Amino acid sequence: MAAFQPKSVFITGASSGLGRGLALHYARAGATVHAAARRQEALAGLADEVARASLPGLIVPVALDVTDAEAQARAIAAAEEAAGGALDLVVANAGVGEPTPATRMDWRRVKRVLDVNVSAACVTVAAALPAMVARGEGTVVAVASLAALRGLPGSAAYCASKAALHTFMEGVRVDLRGSGVRALTLYPGFVKTEMTAKNRFPMPFLMELDDAVEVMAAGIARGEPALFFPRGLAAAVRALGALPRALYEPLAGLGRRR
Repeated sequence: MAAFQPKSVFITGASSGLGRGLALHYARAGATVHAAARRQEALAGLADEVARASLPGLIVPVALDVTDAEAQARAIAAAEEAAGGALDLVVANAGVGEPTPATRMDWRRVKRVLDVNVSAACVTVAAALPAMVARGEGTVVAVASLAALRGLPGSAAYCASKAALHTFMEGVRVDLRGSGVRALTLYPGFVKTEMTAKNRFPMPFLMELDDAVEVMAAGIARGEPALFFPRGLAAAVRALGALPRALYEPLAGLGRRR
């Protein structure tokens, strides 16, 4: 089977981190990348970087707040029209990570995490699917997290948001069987980005951004339905996932951030 070489790509959260890295990857490969984010200056800088490097692909900046569902749907429709009817690849990457310890719970933080990581991500996928299904090909990708596999101390909202995205994408994959459209979920661990730079706790198996992008792009090219990485951390988290609640919760409680 020939390697997946998308020519038209839409990526949310493309102004920094994993989204920016993926946008550059596909621009280097010759794709037209609709790079969506709120920070217009950062998107313009990304587009200039690609143009100055004379890469074979193109960055199309898309100023977008992903929590505006109507604007999100319009942006994807516009990218589809520019691509001739349907996009080859749509990546729901935009996400936020904020501490939400239950002893100091702030409902505003909880809402923001769920709005971006669940509602906006699911809308991204849902808005892209009809055109792909009608064409009988295409790939939708959601960036979840290893945090989806267990409730971690101080991160109730983040873990819940990624667990919801995990289950949503599983259901989407079930429905898409035989349609020609692929639905993939990526579960990264800790990666050096603006988001993790704020963390004040140990981050085992911390990956360099370029290494993480390479792993993600390779998984997408293979059509990996669920990609957990890095392997060491993924194995450890999955082992925790197998522990019964009576053992896990006291153990996890030792790591609470007060």
